[in-house]
Amino acid sequence: MRTTRLIAGTVTAGLLGLTPIAIAAPSQAADNWTTTIVATPSTTELEYGSDLSISVDLSSSDGFAPGSTDGTVTLFAQEAGSSAWAPVATAENTYASFYDVKPRMNTAYKVVYSGFTDPDQGTYGDNYAASESAPFTVGVARKLTAPKSGFVIKGKLTPDGGKKKIVISVSKKQGKGYKKFKTIKTNKKGKYKVTLPKRKGTWYWNFVVKGDSKYLGTGFGWRTWVS
Repeated sequence: MRTTRLIAGTVTAGLLGLTPIAIAAPSQAADNWTTTIVATPSTTELEYGSDLSISVDLSSSDGFAPGSTDGTVTLFAQEAGSSAWAPVATAENTYASFYDVKPRMNTAYKVVYSGFTDPDQGTYGDNYAASESAPFTVGVARKLTAPKSGFVIKGKLTPDGGKKKIVISVSKKQGKGYKKFKTIKTNKKGKYKVTLPKRKGTWYWNFVVKGDSKYLGTGFGWRTWVS
């Protein structure tokens, strides 16, 4: 009898070990937004010594305004004759406007937003780019004082009113038909004095100081009457 010997070989089967591969989560960074700032003055002309307010509207490309503490809003000024912008005031928050702004002469203004980088640069962070408003100019007229009544007209021109011409014109009709009466000058302290003639009837007078590079023109109207 033939005997067949089966020699069983050892067969090993198994799953090869796999090296773990780290899969990174999707990047989640803060959003970046542009900003727009609009500054609107309450007036663009005033008399020396008066003040104005400047309202501020700050918005961003996400459709909302930056948070009240997300950066700063600063008012800058450039006076006539200067080429430099100087900071005037910083608002208490990004929603605030500027009040009691008192220019000393013709002055250009602009409002600058500093921008903001969120400490949280994750999913909920918002970064806002810096921006500035369009500049605008506020004209300032010198102050020319006068008495309340009478034919002797005297007063003072301020500021920087020394040796300035005052052109006096007169008309029988209010608001039209004025003709030059005379030109006088202030003294070195800005004071002036003139006596108007006592013409019969009612007369209308204009006192005018021309403007210059630093100040707007100024003046006042006067009326005399003799029965």
